[in-house]
Order: sequence, then C-alpha cells, then structure tokens
Amino acid sequence: MSKKPLKALFFDIDDTLYSSTDFAANARRQAAQAMIKSGLKIDEESLLEELDEVIREFGSNDEKHFDKLLRRMPDGAYPEGSRLFVIMAGVIAYHQCKFRSFSPFEDALEVLKRLHDKGLALGIISAGVPVKQVEKIIRLNLLPMIDYNHIFITESVGIAKTNPKIYMRACRSLGADPAECGYVGDNPLVDVDIPRRIGMRTFFSRRGGKYVNLPGKTRPDHVIHNFWDLWDIVEREYEIKHHA
Repeated sequence: MSKKPLKALFFDIDDTLYSSTDFAANARRQAAQAMIKSGLKIDEESLLEELDEVIREFGSNDEKHFDKLLRRMPDGAYPEGSRLFVIMAGVIAYHQCKFRSFSPFEDALEVLKRLHDKGLALGIISAGVPVKQVEKIIRLNLLPMIDYNHIFITESVGIAKTNPKIYMRACRSLGADPAECGYVGDNPLVDVDIPRRIGMRTFFSRRGGKYVNLPGKTRPDHVIHNFWDLWDIVEREYEIKHHA
C-alpha cells in the first residue's frame, strides 16, 4: 500500500491536547470550596449545580461567572459587605489550579516533538477568546513545536470552526493542498465533518470529554484514543513532506 503525503497536522486544544473537562471540573470545585470558606452559605454540590447553569446560560468565555453566581443567591447567603471577597476567593482558587494541575496529556508533547523532528508542520485551529487560547498554548509548552504563523484562533481570524474557510486558510498558510493536511480534534461535528468538506485528513480523538459519544455526519479517516495511536497511524500510512 502506497503511503499518502502529509505536510501538516493541525490540532484542536480543549480535550485534545489536554483534558479541559477534567481541569474545569476540578477548578470549579476548588473555587466553590473557597467561596464557601469565605462565608457563602450554601452546600458545595448546590453551588456547583448553580455555577454549571450560569456557564450554560452565558457561555464558558464569560468573564463574570462568579459575579452572576452570587447575584443568584438568596438574601442572606453571604455576610453583608463580603460580596467582592467571596467572588475573589473563587477567582483566586480557580486560577491557582492553573499552576497546580494545568498540563498536557502525558503523551502529547513526546509525540508532537517526534512529529516535528520528522519535518511535519504542526499547527493549531481552535475556537475561543484569543488571550485565553494563547495562555493555554504557552502553559502547555507547545511553542517549541508550533510556529506562530500556523496558529488560527476563531475570534482572531473572524471565522468560526463551523466554516471550512478557517481550515482552508490554515492549509494555505503552508502552501499545502488540504489533502496533504490533517486535523486532530474531539468534536465530530466541527473537527471531522467540516475539514472533510475540503478534503483534509481527519483524526477523531476519542480520549474522553463531552463529545466522546457525539455522532458526526461523516466518518473520520482515523479514530485515535491517545497520541501514540496518532504516531502509529502517521508512521504506517503517511509519507511526511518536509516543510521549509
């Protein structure tokens, strides 16, 4: 069987390069515990349920989750004059989790380094607020393997991941045909169905997260459960075309 040419692999970030689901659950619990310790009168599970509702209603990128959360509390739920202290206790606890437990999947950096060393161009195509996604890229220590010019964040480029144009722009940044590029992500509806429209190779990561059982409209070229699966597939089925 002749190998297919591969010039680049682009990656999603959340629940692909690290477990955003596990991190968020842990960080939110730590924040809830800190807010209760600061005087908020509610049990932990009820507070977490209310916080989840706030996030569903206003989106994960809203900057004032804890402020909105306290506005939903009944009268007398926290001591008079303590509102800002309770909010900041939650914010600080959440951000402290970034220092303690924000890290890539243990096999991710090793496999990305191997792919980079073999001459494969690596990039990012991710939805979200640019400053938050850039912070993740830095904290995950991805920059040694990924060129700035191969990073595409939806709000920076003005194109959503539901639009194949963002994938086409990423391929063109390398002067590559979409058939020479692959995309690795965890959401079948945007990480498989959309890039397949332009002929990209698709790698559906079923490692975990909220989309693990979500059916897409098209079948991915490959299903992986970890980065060593990715490495084996690339080694077995693709011929890496070195980039400049």
